[in-house]
Amino acid sequence: MRRGAWIVFADECGQTLRAHKATTWAPRGATPVVKVTAKGTVRVSVAGLCCYRPGERSRLIYRTLLYRGHKGEPKGFREPDFIALLDAAHQQLQAPIVLVWDRLSTHRSPPIRKAIAARPWLRVYLLPSYAQELNPVEKVWSTMKRSLSNHCVSTATDLTAAVKNRLNRMQCRSGLIDAFFTGTGLSPPTPARP
Repeated sequence: MRRGAWIVFADECGQTLRAHKATTWAPRGATPVVKVTAKGTVRVSVAGLCCYRPGERSRLIYRTLLYRGHKGEPKGFREPDFIALLDAAHQQLQAPIVLVWDRLSTHRSPPIRKAIAARPWLRVYLLPSYAQELNPVEKVWSTMKRSLSNHCVSTATDLTAAVKNRLNRMQCRSGLIDAFFTGTGLSPPTPARP
């Protein structure tokens, strides 16, 4: 590993207007009702990076992409979107990046390989197939989706705001991000003392 590099795990997920079901409560004798809109094909795609470096606090960097169901509109992240996210992470982290991500076909496409080769600060490793338990970003998605359970929104704007709200809260809790790393078997980074 390069000296001073950040280990960055990457993954993507999506959230629709259909609320995830979870347990709820109601007064005795009243059946709980959770109303769900679930109209249309609105989807918020999220690409996230969990960033790890010994001696630094853990970081969560993400970008969202809203799909409203219009013809010709991208449904998810494409190569230029991933590269822009990695460039932004490099600028924010101010150090080389060792990227670890899954074997999604987009991650192995010729444009991505060309972009990676053009960035001397970036080294990429692929996770084994079907190894979600090794990626701390999967735990970010699980926590986000659980917090949105039974949370009903009716518009694309409200859905985007709810997703960003949950992720922004996680960004402020580096201990939570540390726990996601610990859940994969990595030791959490211990911030350097001043």
